[in-house]
Amino acid sequence: MAVTTNEDLSIQVRVPRQLKKSVQEAATALGQTVNEFATTTVLREAQRVLDEARLTRLSNRDRDKFLAALNSIDSKPNSALQRAARRYRKVNS
Repeated sequence: MAVTTNEDLSIQVRVPRQLKKSVQEAATALGQTVNEFATTTVLREAQRVLDEARLTRLSNRDRDKFLAALNSIDSKPNSALQRAARRYRKVNS
């Protein structure tokens, strides 16, 4: 049986002296502790990286093909898409 706790975990990082000094100065400039500054900065950057990783980028050619397919009069949703739309409406109504 696993035991869970609410304890905070740490990440230890070795940095050059000048980088530590810059981080301390930045934290002070924002009225934060080094820990607060590091935590908020790392979290913000982690979120940016994750958002970027989830983003799908298309070339102009692929974008045009995709939009043309969406706008095609002959386009009809397949059964899987129809089921997904019904589930979505059911959950979100």
